[in-house]
This record gives sequence, structure tokens and C-alpha cells, in this order.
Amino acid sequence: MIADRLDRYIARNVLAAILVVQLVLLGLDLIIAFINDLKDVEGGYGAFDVLLYLGLRMPWRFYQYAPVAVLIGALIGLGSMASSNELTVMRASGRSLMRILWSAMKPILLIIVAVLLIAEFVSPRSEQFAQAWRLEQLSGAGAVLTQRGGWQREGDSFYRFGAIRADDTVIDLTRYRFDDYRLEQATHAERAVWEEDHWVLMGAEVTRFLEERTETEQHARLTWNTSLTPEQLNRLLRDVESQAPSELWAYANYLGNQGLTATQPLLYFWQKMLMPVTMASLVLVAASFVFGPLRTVAAGTRVFYGVIVGLSFKYLQDLLAPASMVFGFSPVWAVLTPTLACIGVGLYLLRRSG
Repeated sequence: MIADRLDRYIARNVLAAILVVQLVLLGLDLIIAFINDLKDVEGGYGAFDVLLYLGLRMPWRFYQYAPVAVLIGALIGLGSMASSNELTVMRASGRSLMRILWSAMKPILLIIVAVLLIAEFVSPRSEQFAQAWRLEQLSGAGAVLTQRGGWQREGDSFYRFGAIRADDTVIDLTRYRFDDYRLEQATHAERAVWEEDHWVLMGAEVTRFLEERTETEQHARLTWNTSLTPEQLNRLLRDVESQAPSELWAYANYLGNQGLTATQPLLYFWQKMLMPVTMASLVLVAASFVFGPLRTVAAGTRVFYGVIVGLSFKYLQDLLAPASMVFGFSPVWAVLTPTLACIGVGLYLLRRSG
């Protein structure tokens, strides 16, 4: 009974500290973003609209700040009990270090579940809705919203999309078709419209590159034969980082089927799927600091070291991410390497502290 109460007490302290840190981080981010976005205020898009837009993006911000909040919150929660000698009393009464660590890990399970649910079901939709709502406010009511374009490959063809609108109309489409690395045909259309189960190019110009000449044809309407549906095209042209894990996996498979590298979507996929391991490693580091070198320092010093470790962790991941694309190693190692480093440091410090 007493052991269960101690478990709940430790878990409650750690969870409360993490939630407070998360609220502080989100509040600071909201203030900074609000001041920065005030420059966009014009016409019908006022300061309250800026605040509402930032509020719609809160699920994505919650996901982004979760690892740092877990690290600093665990440092503060365990550190406060260490400063009041509560952890010392617990250990003197026979409670093992690993039992205390497991008690601190329990609330992390709740945060992990919340973060994974937000990453899969909430933040991708809220981000898409927030961007569309903001553009509508800036463009005026009734405006047809557009999404950024980009390049895509399908088989022997390369596509450049100017933009795709909310009504699934593609604006400024260019298709380059190759035959054994030789440009065979270029097609440009003012727009492409989805009609029931296929695409139709409007105002299309087709240029064929022959051995000694070129031929050009004009078409008011031309069927576009492609396996891309509006849903797939919207997913392909959306910001990769904000997509759900299931969408990232589908995107990576699509690129793989087209013979393209899928390093970027796989990198973000593994970042989200390995988030539980990442958070557990950061809690391990926090506990090792509290029981080791930061056992007797002030709370502000612990927070400072927590910020340093969190930034180092993020910068190492940011460094390994492009390195995985350049050197061709698996993106999973770009995510796991900083996590394994944290686990190694944490276990070493815990072992030294006994």
C-alpha cells in the first residue's frame, strides 16, 4: 500500500511538472508567434484572427515541444523531491533506484499515447485547416484556396505543379515525358480538373521533340492518364513534416514504387513512431542528472542543463537527418543515434551514482 502511494506520488509530481513546462513553452511560443504574425494584419484579417489561427496550430506545437517538456519537467519534478531530501528518504527506506525511475516513467506513458494520437489524427488536420482558414481570411470570403505546388515523378514522366486548389483543380501543370533519358514530349496545361474518375487538362499545349524538328498541338480538353487521385496529389504536395505517420508511410511507399528515394518521409515517420523511445531516453537522462551530478544544485541550474541537453539532442537529429540523405544510411539511425546516446549517458551516470 505504501509502495503504491509512493509510486503515485512520484508520478504525480513528474506529470505536474511536465504539464507546467509544456504550458510555459506553448505560452512563450504563442506570444512570440503572435508578435511576429501581427505584420500580416490587414483588411478583414485582424489581431484576433491571428490569435485564432495560432490557436488552431496548438496541437502541432504541443507535439513539437513534448520531448523538451518531458526532459525539463522530469528534471524539475525529480529535482524538487531531491532538494527536499524526499528521494534520499525513499532510498534509505529500501526503495531501489530502478523502482523510483519506473515510477517516474509511468506518467510518460500517458503523454506518449496523447502525442501519438495527436500526431496521427489531430495535428495533420488542424494544420491543414489552419493554413486554409488563414489564406481564406487574407484572400477574402469565398476565395478558392490554393496549396503550394512542387515536383513529382511518375514512371517515365516528371510533373511540375504550380498549385492545387481546395476544389481539386490543379493550376499550371507541366509534364515532361522521357524515353531512355531523352525528352520526348512536354505538355503544359492552364489547369487540370478532376471529373468523376479521371483528370482532364484544360487549355493544353503538347510539344513533341522529334529528331530534327518539334511539333506542337493545342487542345481545349485533353485526358490526363495518371494513377494520381486528388487525395494522393494533395498528400504529395502537403508539407511532409506535418503529415500523419500513416500518410508518411504511404508517401514513402509511393516514392519507392516510382524508383525515387524516400529518405525524407521515412525520416519523419521514424521520428514520430520512435517518439516513445525518445521520451523514455530523455527521462532516463533527467533521472541520471538528478541522482548524479545535479543532485544538490538549484532548480534553475537543472533547467539550464535540461535546455542544453534538449538543444543538443535536437541539433544532433537535425545534423543526422541531411547526413542520411547524403551518405545513404537508413533514416531510422538518424533518429535512433541521439536516443541511444541519451540512453548510454543516462545508464552510465546512474551506475556511477549507485
